[in-house]
Amino acid sequence: MFTEDSPIYQQLATQIADDVVAGTYPEDAAVPSSNEFATFLHMNPATAGKALNVLVEQGILYKKRGVGMFVSPGARSQLLKQRRTDFPQQYVRPLIREARAVGIDPVELAEMIKEEYTP
Repeated sequence: MFTEDSPIYQQLATQIADDVVAGTYPEDAAVPSSNEFATFLHMNPATAGKALNVLVEQGILYKKRGVGMFVSPGARSQLLKQRRTDFPQQYVRPLIREARAVGIDPVELAEMIKEEYTP
């Protein structure tokens, strides 16, 4: 599940955020504790805790003292908004750069995207 590309806590935070976007963890739903993540993923509980705290700092999760971590109201829409903002930088620009490098013109690229996008 984890790669060497970035710290494990960041990868876990991204996976939890992906699960919020996918609806696995809806608003106000509890997420597993750092100990539960640590046991299930065979990692240090401090690493799992750091991932959860990153999401708390971003407003994606909130803590209920003595109860656990929960998905914040509006977390999914916040994540979607951020992903839409980041989309050109992360995906479109690299795609266009590679298309130019291999000689694909904009019309051909648009057609490729249209073909892949259509079910």
